[in-house]
Amino acid sequence: MNLAPDPQRYQLSFTAGALYLAGAPIAAELYLRLRNWAEVRGVLRADNLLRARTAATTTRWSRELVQRLETLSLEEVELLADATSEELAQLMWTATCRRYALIAEFAEEVLRDRFLLMQTELAHEHFDAFVSGKSLWHDELSELEPATFRKLRSNLFTMLREGNLISEGGTIIPTVLSVRVKEHLVRRTPSDVRFFPTREIA
Repeated sequence: MNLAPDPQRYQLSFTAGALYLAGAPIAAELYLRLRNWAEVRGVLRADNLLRARTAATTTRWSRELVQRLETLSLEEVELLADATSEELAQLMWTATCRRYALIAEFAEEVLRDRFLLMQTELAHEHFDAFVSGKSLWHDELSELEPATFRKLRSNLFTMLREGNLISEGGTIIPTVLSVRVKEHLVRRTPSDVRFFPTREIA
């Protein structure tokens, strides 16, 4: 596990939208037809395929979803379009971690580590302590408005629940990775298995 400070600023735009489990397969199928993420984003927005209530939300969600899906390989997008519900959640959590270094590091350094140490609960205070430590090297974290910080934390925990990584009560749920998903995760160095609470080798 790499705990060295990272000079890059964290991207912190994950304040809404959770994992986009309903919209991701739609976007994946569009991409496989159009082969252009900008066009996919335009169709999602123009046709309100993510079922947002306002035009501004439609624009924000379309941008956010496409930015996450752009982290996937073509083969992963193809799998996403044909995924089971478990595979969908695993792929979208992976895409979210690839998009957001802060979430990736939390997944590896807190979620996975607590699971491996048999500490079964994951609570808001664990995220608070994690961010406090990272803020020593990242001014963008210490400069967050309290309301924005609460939105980031709330949406992260919503994503953890949607991804079947924690229960409603905050108990860590061991992940049984799909064979098809794991095949893609282990192709990367380091392996993206590290984003999940599992004893499988990362």
